[in-house]
Amino acid sequence: MHNQDDMRHQEAVGEPFSQSDGSPQQDEQARASEAPLAEKLARAESSLAEMRDAFLRAKAELENLRRRAREDVASAHKYAIENFAASLLPVKDSLKMALQAEKASVESLREGVDITLRQLSSALESNRVTEVDPKPGDRFDPDRHQAISVVPSSQPPNTIVNVLQTGYLIVDRLLRPALVVVAQSTTGGHAIQGDAA
Repeated sequence: MHNQDDMRHQEAVGEPFSQSDGSPQQDEQARASEAPLAEKLARAESSLAEMRDAFLRAKAELENLRRRAREDVASAHKYAIENFAASLLPVKDSLKMALQAEKASVESLREGVDITLRQLSSALESNRVTEVDPKPGDRFDPDRHQAISVVPSSQPPNTIVNVLQTGYLIVDRLLRPALVVVAQSTTGGHAIQGDAA
């Protein structure tokens, strides 16, 4: 009866009930078996706390990286044209100086325009804007050229007869196609018959 009261008391206070007969030797064995469990629990809790701390630090670092990446992208969009604009400033300065010249000869104006054009070409090239400037006789390329008209010509068909306007690429993307006149064969039928003979 006394043992049942002990069991009820230990269950009420949440203590594990040991079915020892109350001898000191059995109580000591029970305490000895509980000690390694308590150590393991303490180590597990310590390890969990370290992992939680490491996780929170990694999460904070990732958030900082994301924030910095967003700021870098926003800055890149905002100032993407900075180098290009800086390379065009000398062109504007040259044009302003030309307008301020009071008694300029046609020859000096022409020389100034030529220098300004070279500055502009250099600014475009340094920003990877290149010309699409086909020559007469080159094959028509619909990815880089725009045919304004097709004219009878002694040239082979689909070749360029005349360039009306230069085109431009930014790196490898077409900014503006070259405007061209393309050859249409006037002797198409005769040439085919001559080949067959």
